[in-house]
Amino acid sequence: MTDYLPEIYQQFERRYPRVKETFDALGAAEHEAGPLGERERRLIKLGIAVGAESEGGVRSHVRKLLGVSEEEILHNIVLALTTIGFPATNAALSWAEEVLAEEN
Repeated sequence: MTDYLPEIYQQFERRYPRVKETFDALGAAEHEAGPLGERERRLIKLGIAVGAESEGGVRSHVRKLLGVSEEEILHNIVLALTTIGFPATNAALSWAEEVLAEEN
């Protein structure tokens, strides 16, 4: 289910629709600002979410990467190990695996 949005996100959107609209426009602009393709941008954004230890971000970016192989998604996360450590990497792997399992 690639259009999943957490309730907290939906509440924010209902409460602050103009802020949400502006935020979406900024996101679109950042994606269009350079030469990277969508797949590469999505993998990078996943890596950033992993490094930030953002459970919601990891789950969201894994959902956006559905269609990319599971092996590539998990390898992207494993690459964080020597930078952020085992506990944070393992947590990100578990969040990603839960999303992937929901989609299978």
